[in-house]
Amino acid sequence: MAHSQEALQLQRQDHKRIQATAYAPASPTCQGISIISPGAGGSEKGYRYLGTTLSTLGYLAVVLDHPESGRRAVREHVQRKGLREGLAELINEPDAYRGRFMDIAAAKRWAKDRCEAEESVLIGHSMGAATAMMEAGARNKLGVQGTDAFHVYIALSPQGAGSIFPANAWADIQKPVLLLTGTEDTELGGGSWETRTKPFNNIAPGCKWLGVIDGSSHLNFAGIGLSHRTEALVALTIGNFLSALHHGDCNPPAQVQSMELSTK
Repeated sequence: MAHSQEALQLQRQDHKRIQATAYAPASPTCQGISIISPGAGGSEKGYRYLGTTLSTLGYLAVVLDHPESGRRAVREHVQRKGLREGLAELINEPDAYRGRFMDIAAAKRWAKDRCEAEESVLIGHSMGAATAMMEAGARNKLGVQGTDAFHVYIALSPQGAGSIFPANAWADIQKPVLLLTGTEDTELGGGSWETRTKPFNNIAPGCKWLGVIDGSSHLNFAGIGLSHRTEALVALTIGNFLSALHHGDCNPPAQVQSMELSTK
């Protein structure tokens, strides 16, 4: 299936211009909008598999570039501090998240002018997952406050308690949330992938799903083609989750091979 793409230049509330890529809905009627927030070092040119997945589902999808935490920012931090310490410094910068929130708001304004449907979905990977959870209302140690302006949140490789989030950070999140990780999706500091399941354990019940894909690593979710199996399972689960929400029951389908799915 062909997916119509459009390169965008959007203006934030601080008048800074950012790059984005829009994927038009594949259906005649727009189901809603979906904003995709990359991980640190990601850009609007990545995560094509998420853009095309949401397009196929009838959404107007927008993949963002985040200048304060994109490729140039990562390069500067790594040159100064080394790979691990540089990335750790970047993902703990409050201003980087404030910039991300402005990027998301600009994309949402642009998309809402082109799609009459009310539904909105925020999807994030890695640092983008932290961004999505903050926007949904997760408490954090950085003094950053989201506005909970989306109907649905999807977090790929979410963070557990640590330098960004305190224990019990997710207890007040009420909106539907899908969290996805893998058994090789270790934390930056070397922590087990199981730390990424902690938000699900703490989050309030009600349309919450956690999918754990056997053998999937952090970069397998990053949309750079390292695992078509992971990308296919992510696409399938996102479609199933949104379909369940639209049917008003949030009940998952039968278990899928290579993935353990938990709900509450």
